Amino acid sequence: MARTEQVLVLEPQHELKFRGPFTDVVTATLKLTNPTARNVCFKVKTTAPRRYCVRPNSGVIDAGTSINVSVMLQPFDYDPNEKSKHKFMVQSMIAPYDMTDMEGVWKEAKPEELMDSKLRCAFEMPLENDKTTEHSVLPKSASASLDDGEVKKIMEECKRLQMEVQRLREENKQIREDDGLRKRKVTSMATPHSSPSSTMATSTMRDEGLSTRLLALCVLFFVIGVIVGKLAL
Repeated sequence: MARTEQVLVLEPQHELKFRGPFTDVVTATLKLTNPTARNVCFKVKTTAPRRYCVRPNSGVIDAGTSINVSVMLQPFDYDPNEKSKHKFMVQSMIAPYDMTDMEGVWKEAKPEELMDSKLRCAFEMPLENDKTTEHSVLPKSASASLDDGEVKKIMEECKRLQMEVQRLREENKQIREDDGLRKRKVTSMATPHSSPSSTMATSTMRDEGLSTRLLALCVLFFVIGVIVGKLAL
């Protein structure tokens, strides 16, 4: 006798996808929807019970409601050349009106009352473009621990440094203009007691000091910009 057609709606319908890397538990979600006017009992079974943890693996779905089943794949050594042969089966049956013992209902169920749907398992590794670069300015654990408040502080610091760099550039420009005027005055009004070369040396030292500060701020601004760029990836 032919089995009854599955009344539950499965999402996904045919395949559970697990996205690596598989060095930690990877979870796929299976949504079961009961569109009928009766409560439906369900069980989730797999051909590889030692490799998966399913929560919940059985229960009752009330009429017109849905339930999410978490299918957790345990860590393992992934071989891209090996295709997954793991499969899942969702078994269901209409719950009796007077049901008190669900396990007893499953044991007493007739074959024609049982419905089932099968799903394949597929393993996928992330593309190279999706992987986070290993050469990060901050350690992975540190960058991951930054919250929105810390990111905001970094952005504000970048803005402040940008304004400081602009101010120093304008100051440097003004100093050069003032020194140009002063050099011309010294040249035209030089006396035995004043040396143009000493005045020029003082001006050069002032320019070098300001350029050093400007360069240091630019380097700091660049480093913080790189950090923010990494966080935005």
